[in-house]
Amino acid sequence: MNNQLSSRQYFIGGFFVLVAIIYICRLFYIQNVDDQYKEAANQNAFRYLTDYPPRGFVFDRNGKKLVVNEPSYDLMVVPIDVKGCDTAALCKILSIDKKTFIKRIEKAKYVNGRRKSSIFEKALTSESYAKLQEKMYRFVGFHFQKRSVRLYPRKLAPHLLGYIGEVSKEKAAKDPYYNEGDYIGASGMERSYEELLRGQKGVRIVLVDVHNQEKEKYMEGKYDTAGVAGTGIYCTIDADLQEYGEKLMMGKKGSIVAIEPSTGEILAIVSSPTYDPNELVGHDRGKAFSRMYLDTLYNPLFNRATQAMYPPGSIFKLIDALIGQNDGVLNVNTVYPCAHGYPPMGGKPACHGHPAANLTASIQYSCNSYYSYVFRSIVDQKAFPKFKDGYQHWRDAVMSFGVGKKLEYDIPFEKPGNVPSIKYYNKVFGENGWRSNTIVSLGIGQAELTIVPIQMANVMCAIANKGFYYTPHVVKGTVTGKLIDKKYLVKNYTAVQKAEYYDNVIEGMAKVVEAGTAAASKIKDIEICGKTGTAQNPHGKDHAVFVAFAPRDNPKIAIACVVENAGFGGTWAAPISSLMIEKYLKRKVERTDMEKRMMEADLITGKNVPPEKPKKH
Repeated sequence: MNNQLSSRQYFIGGFFVLVAIIYICRLFYIQNVDDQYKEAANQNAFRYLTDYPPRGFVFDRNGKKLVVNEPSYDLMVVPIDVKGCDTAALCKILSIDKKTFIKRIEKAKYVNGRRKSSIFEKALTSESYAKLQEKMYRFVGFHFQKRSVRLYPRKLAPHLLGYIGEVSKEKAAKDPYYNEGDYIGASGMERSYEELLRGQKGVRIVLVDVHNQEKEKYMEGKYDTAGVAGTGIYCTIDADLQEYGEKLMMGKKGSIVAIEPSTGEILAIVSSPTYDPNELVGHDRGKAFSRMYLDTLYNPLFNRATQAMYPPGSIFKLIDALIGQNDGVLNVNTVYPCAHGYPPMGGKPACHGHPAANLTASIQYSCNSYYSYVFRSIVDQKAFPKFKDGYQHWRDAVMSFGVGKKLEYDIPFEKPGNVPSIKYYNKVFGENGWRSNTIVSLGIGQAELTIVPIQMANVMCAIANKGFYYTPHVVKGTVTGKLIDKKYLVKNYTAVQKAEYYDNVIEGMAKVVEAGTAAASKIKDIEICGKTGTAQNPHGKDHAVFVAFAPRDNPKIAIACVVENAGFGGTWAAPISSLMIEKYLKRKVERTDMEKRMMEADLITGKNVPPEKPKKH
């Protein structure tokens, strides 16, 4: 029995001795034989750095750079390593107090934990970066994270191009690609094409010495993964035309949208007032954003081209003229009376023109009475025993032109406009409380009817193409030659398909510019087909509207312009549109007097604005 117990003691003792010898040998190997572990032992820490790839460049349709990148640095912190840091010196360089320092450290712990890197100060100024770099050995626990930020060489099209924002905690929780504090496209093309532009993040492992200085790559970068740069994109806009449009709209509230009818490619999309997109980049981005967000006078962040919904006014008569012909209740020789307004309702809606001799003249002189008759003839036609069926038919036909619904283009935060539904009017007037005369002002583009400027330009494309349009879009393809989405190659057909009906309307539009309500805006050697409008505004002076395409044969550009609180469409919106057409088709502007008058006028403050002469509607 004693011998067995003694044997067990020897066995157990021998086992522990063997384990101890193995550990001693392993320690000796690590410390004296294997240089890899010896080197790591001389280091203070491994540092895992995200390799943020540069975002893809954005070019205009002619290859001119619209968005590029420049290097930027964030100051990162690992809270658990902040020991012996010269807090006072760091706060002085960053111009913060100790209370802010502590608050940021606590936030870093909450966001990513004590052992992971978090942003302490984003987008360092070049001055702060230089001062910090000299003294990093005093700031234990802090390190730099290199990134690239956007730079806009031409300082144009901010509403189209968009801006970059920080990823929220909620977004990071939903998408494993992002960490809180990463950059992400927040608006415009940056948002719509985020997955293409962002690239693919990588990881670098570096060795850091006791002085908080990065020394070298771990294992010569064996375990690093390189970031993959984002894909470059060719935009559809013409940078020169875009820049010109923004100059014309300085001092004015409103928008310009120009589209190539044969493709649906957006040539220019101006929202005014605008801003320099470089303001929303870098260290002071937050301050600039807050300032613009709170600016209720100019509201520069608001994209009026895609989000402002206006009563279209007289430009809507073009759609009614097409639907009326298609339904057989209107032809080119139809005549209606006008007694300075719509006679059956005592001269309301009012009209400042004269009785139209025929369909073409009704467009040329924009007769309100004429289109009140046309609207009611469509809605009340005998083909529909019930009035509401006739109204629904009219509404469906209107919406086939891309009005009152989202077009599904590639600019985010799209507004649909509004073509009132039967349900809406039943709620307002009661099931049996309304008829065609109740809502007759819809026929002249007023009442609850609203259209977004990009939809106005798109309607011009449908008329120029005589019955179809391509979904408007702002991207042609990537620098690798890849098309973005095949849906932009598909024709969207309207409810009116007979070319003759379009020819009648186009003839009237040509006369609008030749000798009608926009005669002052005609261009030598270019036949413009257009229509003026005055959009009623219950909050002040009416808005000026003009839509057009040119040239008449084989149109190259369709355009819509809205100038808020500018009154008659022929005074401001038509000249601005015609200058844009001239700039695009001729590549130069010969009417310099008109150009000077448009550019210098400030309709917001009233500077350099000549008194408006009475005009016909």
